Amino acid sequence: MISLYKVSYKNILRKKTRSALTIVGIALSAWVLASLMGFNKGYEAALNKDIDNMGFQVMLMAKGCPYEAATLMLKGGTGLRYLKESVVASILSEPEVERITPMLMQAVFDPNKGESGGISAYLGVDPATFPNMKTFLEFKQGKWFTDPQSFEVVMGYESAELEQREVGDKLLIPEKNVELTVVGVLKRTGTQDDGTIFLPINTVQKIFGKEGEITSVGIKVKKEADISKFEERLYTIPDVQVVSLAQVKQTIMNLMSTAKVMVFSIAVVAILIAMVGVINTILMSVFERFQEIGILKSMGAMPGDIFKLIWIETLILCFLGGVAGSTMAYGLSKVTEILVRKLLPYAPTGSLIQLDVKLICITLISVLIIGLISGLYPAWRAASVRPLESIRSDIN
Repeated sequence: MISLYKVSYKNILRKKTRSALTIVGIALSAWVLASLMGFNKGYEAALNKDIDNMGFQVMLMAKGCPYEAATLMLKGGTGLRYLKESVVASILSEPEVERITPMLMQAVFDPNKGESGGISAYLGVDPATFPNMKTFLEFKQGKWFTDPQSFEVVMGYESAELEQREVGDKLLIPEKNVELTVVGVLKRTGTQDDGTIFLPINTVQKIFGKEGEITSVGIKVKKEADISKFEERLYTIPDVQVVSLAQVKQTIMNLMSTAKVMVFSIAVVAILIAMVGVINTILMSVFERFQEIGILKSMGAMPGDIFKLIWIETLILCFLGGVAGSTMAYGLSKVTEILVRKLLPYAPTGSLIQLDVKLICITLISVLIIGLISGLYPAWRAASVRPLESIRSDIN
C-alpha cells in the first residue's frame, strides 16, 4: 500500500501545472463550504448575543411607536408615542417577570452636530434597574448616576467621541437650554448603545415635560416561564404593542434563509465544478498512461491494484485541496466576513464566521467524499484497460 501511495504521488507530479490548478479548484470549493458552515454557526450566535445584550426578551411600547432608535432619529422624535408609567407596576406583578426596566426616549435637533446639524437621542433609564438588565455595559471612564434625580449623563462610546466629552465635562441639550454633567463614558459595544446618551428617567421627564410617561418597558422573563402565554396577556393591555425579541430573531433568521439558500447554491456549484475538474485531470492522466497501465497489467498487476492506484491519486489531490481550502477559510475569515457584511441588509455585531476544528474536519471529510466519488469512473476506466490493446495503441 505504501508503494501505491508513492507511485500515485509521483504520477501527480508529472503534470505539475494541471495538478496545481485542480488543487486550486478544490481549495476554492472547500473555502466556500467551510465559510458557509462557519457563517451558519456564526450568524445565529452573533444574533443571539445581540439579543442577550439587550438584557430583556420582551419590549412593551405604545402602539405605532417605532422600535429601533435609528427610526426614531430619522423621524426626529415626531413619531414618539407614550405609555403611562403606571403600567410598570401591573407588569411587574405578573408571575413570569424576573426583572423590568422603564425607558423614556427623546430626540432633539442639534444644529452643532455635523455640518448641517443632526438628531441627538436621549434615553431616560431607571438607575436602579437598567444597569442590572444590561450587565455587559462597561465603563471607559466614570460610573452610573449618583442620584436618580440628578442632572447627569452617561455617554455611549460613539456619542462621547462625536461630542468630544469626558467625565466632568458639561453637555448642553439643544432647545431646552439645560446643562448636564458627564459622569460616565461607556466602552465600545458595537451596538445601538454606542450612539446613545443616557440620563435618569426622572430627569428626562422633567426636562421634556413628560412626567408620568414612558416610551417603552424592557422585560426579562424567568427561564421556566411560558413566554407565549405571557405575551398573550400583555396584548390585553389597551393601546400597547408587544415586541418579542424571540420573534424578532425568528423573523431575521427567516429573512436570512433566502440568503443562505443562495450561498449554499453557490457552494454546490463550486463543488460540482471541482468534481468535474478532478475527473478531467485524473481521466486525462489515465489516457496519457494507457500504455504504461497496459505494461503494468502484463507484468502481473491486477485490475484492483490499478483501480487503487488511480483512486489514491484522486484522494491525494482532494486532500491537498481540502487542506489548502480549509486553511484559506480560517486565515481569510475576516476578509470573508467583511464581504458578507456588505451584502447583508442586516448583520449583527460580533463574528459572523465562526470556524472550529469540528467544522474544518467536516470540510475535509466532505472533500474526501467528493474525491472518492470523482475518482470512481477514472479508476474503473484504468482498471478495465486491456494490456495488449493498450501496448499496441498509439496513445502516449
